[in-house]
Amino acid sequence: MGEIGKIQLGVIGALFLSVASSVSIVICNKALMSKLGFPFATTLTSWHLMVTFCTLHVAQRLNLFVTKSIDMKTIMLFGFLNGVSIGFLNLSLGFNSVGFYQMTKLAIIPFTLMLETIFLKKQFSQKIKFSLFLLLVGVGVASITDLQLNFVGTIISLLAIITTCVSQILTNTIQKKLNVSSTQLLYHSAPFQAAILFVSGPIVDQLLTNQSVFAYKYSSTVLAFIILSCLIAVSVNFSTFLVIGKTSPVTYQVLGHLKTCLVIGFGYTLLHDPFNGRNIIGILIAIFGMVLYSYFCLEENKKKQLLGDLSLASQDKDKDSSPLLVGRNMDNQEEENHEAKIFSKDSTN
Repeated sequence: MGEIGKIQLGVIGALFLSVASSVSIVICNKALMSKLGFPFATTLTSWHLMVTFCTLHVAQRLNLFVTKSIDMKTIMLFGFLNGVSIGFLNLSLGFNSVGFYQMTKLAIIPFTLMLETIFLKKQFSQKIKFSLFLLLVGVGVASITDLQLNFVGTIISLLAIITTCVSQILTNTIQKKLNVSSTQLLYHSAPFQAAILFVSGPIVDQLLTNQSVFAYKYSSTVLAFIILSCLIAVSVNFSTFLVIGKTSPVTYQVLGHLKTCLVIGFGYTLLHDPFNGRNIIGILIAIFGMVLYSYFCLEENKKKQLLGDLSLASQDKDKDSSPLLVGRNMDNQEEENHEAKIFSKDSTN
């Protein structure tokens, strides 16, 4: 298998791991919160990150991966943004209707496109934009039920969009600019994210639920689901960094909306959530948009690869032709300089 084939296989594996683990944790957390009455989402996320860090630390001690030094200011800023974005998303759900919260999540894609275009000078074709438009329409039709606006909720949603977009762009940029793997970046940043959410989580959850996580009565079933959720979260966190590093923040968001469609379907099948014709139509439109997005991305990547191959071939041709010319010149001076003749033979060979 060629190098490009291995890379594509790695991307497919990362995408599959992300979808499988994310859908699993959503179903697990839905059962934990809806069926068992554990409403402390932000605090639960801090536990997820702590377990993720502990798991990675054990893996590092077992030499399963090698750590790489990263500037502390960069990691602190990155960890802070990730932690704050999670808190704002949870607050957005608490202060807004479910429909407006879904609109907030949908707005992340166009906002990411805008930021990458302005600051990173990335270009997105009209085909890509059209496929993303179809995707957003489909997910909107499938998941948005009501739109109730309020000033505080709107401000929180805007902050959630900004921090989420910037943190995901940083996830991609840091890995590529500093040449660090997803595992290395997650290992360094998880403690900061966990610390921020560990401190702010109980406060945010208290505001949203009027309940204290410290006063909650934990049954053995609730504890079992919390442990299961934390274990799945290790895979979720790892695959998130892996997907963004191997693809892009936009592709990760597209994948996130695929998860939304799958969660709606699994929610109906496993948890008997309400399901109607509008959900089906929306999911079909969204899937069509995702298929188009994947096709157009592959098409553009093939064009870039072809251009890259042509450029390399041109460079190789220049390299091959240059020594031959030198060789011929050296051969013409054979009687004057014996060392030049030897050099000529070496270069033409």
